Amino acid sequence: MSTSKPRVAAIGTGGSISAVGRDSLDLFDYGATGIRIEPQDLLDRVPEVATVAEVVCVPFRSVSSEAFGPGDWLELNELVHLTAANDPTLAGMIIIHGTCTLEETAYFLNLTIKVDIPVVLVAAQRSINGLSSDGPINLVNAVRVAASPGARGLGVVTVLNDEIQAARDVTKVSTHRVNTFRTPELGILGYADADGHIVVYRRPARRHAPDTEIDVRGMGELPRVDVSYSYGGVDGAAIDAFVAAGARGIVCAAFPPGLPGSGQKAALSEARRQGVHVFIASHGGSGRVLERSAFRDDGWVAADNLNPKKARILAMLALTRTDDVAELRRIFREY
Repeated sequence: MSTSKPRVAAIGTGGSISAVGRDSLDLFDYGATGIRIEPQDLLDRVPEVATVAEVVCVPFRSVSSEAFGPGDWLELNELVHLTAANDPTLAGMIIIHGTCTLEETAYFLNLTIKVDIPVVLVAAQRSINGLSSDGPINLVNAVRVAASPGARGLGVVTVLNDEIQAARDVTKVSTHRVNTFRTPELGILGYADADGHIVVYRRPARRHAPDTEIDVRGMGELPRVDVSYSYGGVDGAAIDAFVAAGARGIVCAAFPPGLPGSGQKAALSEARRQGVHVFIASHGGSGRVLERSAFRDDGWVAADNLNPKKARILAMLALTRTDDVAELRRIFREY
């Protein structure tokens, strides 16, 4: 019987988990030091990881999470495929990331990667040298999940605070608490618990990696899609600016239950007449946006229960495949 440990690739992109603060009580302004440790150094600081799996570091680069965007997603997508192709013995993969855009990167990969091993995004709310840093245990648990056969078929997931969550549904809800990542209404997929077991209680039903129709390998850029937020007294100035900037699509982060501000409606309708696609999400945090008759009449697309950030990502990717409104609506129903 083989006693070899599973192999897990680790791609480091930066984030609080790799940041070094001034001292152990520097729990929020550690970015001011400008000190980031390399992924291998991070793993060396958490030797417990080596008891779980053989972890192989894959070079990327350190990117502040708030600066991570479509170009980085495309590059990371290519690296995930290259890493899996170059090492067929991999049991799984972790991506070390900052928390600001972690949910967006996770969802992008959940829609685009074509590898069938578990891919886990992991982060931390506190610097690696901070008092009670959540980074070390999150890192260990992420490797456990990536190495677990039970994590196959979940699509891309996040692992923080002992919780396994689906890339499509997870979102960051708190500025500093370590339990910041939540899945409103639907709940977590399972746990990476203290006994070392990976326990999964539910599996995502929406289409996800690797079984999607979306493939961005070889692409150098994505269609521009912007987000316009609804608030009391909002007008159409932002929408007009997005159209002028060349947007292919605009997501309206509408009032729950999916109503744009009165000042936005005319601008959104005019944008659609100019060929810009309109997607209606809700900034309420939970619940589906239903397809109203006005949406059908104007050619707008309801974004289901995706938050505006996730709706933007699906819109960008859908627009790489089609400009047909009926097809866009189908994609938003299936993903």
